[in-house]
Amino acid sequence: MQGEQHWSDNNSRSFLDYGRYFVPERERQIDMIADLIPAAPGGLLVELCPGEGLLSRALLERFADCRVLALDGSEPMLEQTRATCRDHAGRLATGTFELADRDWRRFSEPPHAIVSSLAIHHLDGLQKQTLFADLAAALRSGGVLVVADIVRPPSAAGLAIAARQWDEAVRSRALAIDGDLAAFAEFNRLGWNYFRNPDGEPIDKPSSLAEQLAWLSEAGFTAVDCAWLFAGHAIFSGRKP
Repeated sequence: MQGEQHWSDNNSRSFLDYGRYFVPERERQIDMIADLIPAAPGGLLVELCPGEGLLSRALLERFADCRVLALDGSEPMLEQTRATCRDHAGRLATGTFELADRDWRRFSEPPHAIVSSLAIHHLDGLQKQTLFADLAAALRSGGVLVVADIVRPPSAAGLAIAARQWDEAVRSRALAIDGDLAAFAEFNRLGWNYFRNPDGEPIDKPSSLAEQLAWLSEAGFTAVDCAWLFAGHAIFSGRKP
C-alpha cells in the first residue's frame, strides 16, 4: 500500500482477503449502521463503496421491501458484492463511480438512506464538506446519512490510543478466527494501521470526528450524532429534515 496515490486493485484484493480481520468489531458495526436507518417500505438505500457486500446484504435482509444501489470504483469489489448478495439479486443494483466526482450524486429517486463504510476518509476536508452537502440535497425528507469510517484524533495521545486499540482488535480477531497471528502479521507488514504513521499514506486523509459532525450540521443535517467510536473508527449520522 505504501506510496500508492490512489486506491488500486491490489488494495481491493488485500481488503477482500483480510477485511474480516482488519475491521474492528465488524459485525457490530454493520448492525449499528442498519439500526440507524428508519423503516421505509419500498425505499432506495444507497451504499458508497460496498467492499465485499456484507453491509449491502445486511440492508437487503433487514429492509425486505427496499432496494439497494451499491456504487464502487473497483470492479473486483462490485463482483464480490454481487456474489455476496446473490440471494437478493432482484433488489440489488450496482454501478461504477469515482467517489470524489459529483456527477453521480443525483439519483433516479431520492434515497431513503445513504451509507458508507471505510471510504470517505480517502477524500480531503473540502471534498468531504462538498460530499455531505450534495448528499443532503439528494436525500428525501426524513432520509439519513450514516458514515462508518476512520477518524483522526486531534492529539498525539489520541493517535497512540487508536493505534494500540486497532492492533489489539486485529490481534484478537486473528486468534479468534484462525487460532494464530498470521493475519496480524500481515496487518503489520502492509502498514495498515494508519495511526502508527498518520502522515505516511497519501490515499488516507481522515478528518477528525468533530470536524465531520460540524460539516454534517453545516450541510443541513439534524440529529447529528456519533453512535460508536473505537480504535479510531467511528459511526456517525445525520437526518435530513
